[in-house]
Amino acid sequence: MAESLETIRREVVACTRCPRLVRYRELVARQKKREFQRDEYWGKPVPGFGDPTARLVAVGLAPAAHGSNRTGRVFTGDRSAAFLVRAFFEAGFANQPTSLRRNDGLRYRDLYLTAAVRCAPPDNRPTPEERWTCAPFLERELRNLPETRAILALGGFAWDALREILPRVYGGERPSQEFSHGACVPLGPGRPMLWGSYHPSPQNTNTRKLTLPMLVELLGRIRASYETRGHRGARHP
Repeated sequence: MAESLETIRREVVACTRCPRLVRYRELVARQKKREFQRDEYWGKPVPGFGDPTARLVAVGLAPAAHGSNRTGRVFTGDRSAAFLVRAFFEAGFANQPTSLRRNDGLRYRDLYLTAAVRCAPPDNRPTPEERWTCAPFLERELRNLPETRAILALGGFAWDALREILPRVYGGERPSQEFSHGACVPLGPGRPMLWGSYHPSPQNTNTRKLTLPMLVELLGRIRASYETRGHRGARHP
């Protein structure tokens, strides 16, 4: 590889390219949420985390203000994380069912977890410009995950970000299919498949738009798809 995931991680953490996001993430880290007043907030961009030989890469939207922006690890310390990591555990991708803080012993097997935007955005809504500013980090991560066989977009925002990035990483045409839960788009021979899932936000899980059995079943289907295909890894132009 031309660079390492550790190099990308360091650059992500040091990034200050989006003034609005810098102001917001640091403001949240100073003001804190009442229940976390004793915590030292991370307050910086959040890098990806997981198995560097993973065949499945899952991509979320952005850090939660009092989740990853507090803990410093992607999908850690909030309700979305609790739901998602439980699903990963039940599907065999995680060694434990909880993701509460950095250094809590969580390890992913055959899974790398990251996000389209690396700073907590106001109202959980990055702007298109912020998404594009952050896109090179995701592109570089994908280039340095050579065993990737499936990419799971957690929500429509991540799906749209990936549709623009994937042709630059793997070649081929921009996927035209719109987002839906369970959507599956082949990227071409020797390339990963793009999958979609509803985001594990409380808005979706509390209303049962997304249930734990739904996500566990989808994760099992994704794994079965690439194990059946016998795919030998991603191809980069």
